[in-house]
Amino acid sequence: MPHFNDRYQQAPSIVSRKIGEDVILVPIRQNMGDLESIFTLNESAALAWDAMDGQHSLAEIHQRILSEYKVSSAEAEKDLFELVDYLLEINALVRV
Repeated sequence: MPHFNDRYQQAPSIVSRKIGEDVILVPIRQNMGDLESIFTLNESAALAWDAMDGQHSLAEIHQRILSEYKVSSAEAEKDLFELVDYLLEINALVRV
């Protein structure tokens, strides 16, 4: 389970592209024709993804989300930790 002091960076095996407010993640190790390996992040998840550069802790990313969106601290924490769990599951993040 993620903790506020944890820092993550985007895995080198993932290519991301911004399309409108969303970000598309594509694992480059997979067959490009495999649509099940393409993941879409909404605007708030994309903000967190962009900040996952190995330099920012989850606490800092949490604060950034709170400053950008009208959401409770508890809801932002829950969503952020669920996002991290998901990105770890699909091997899109590396813990630093």
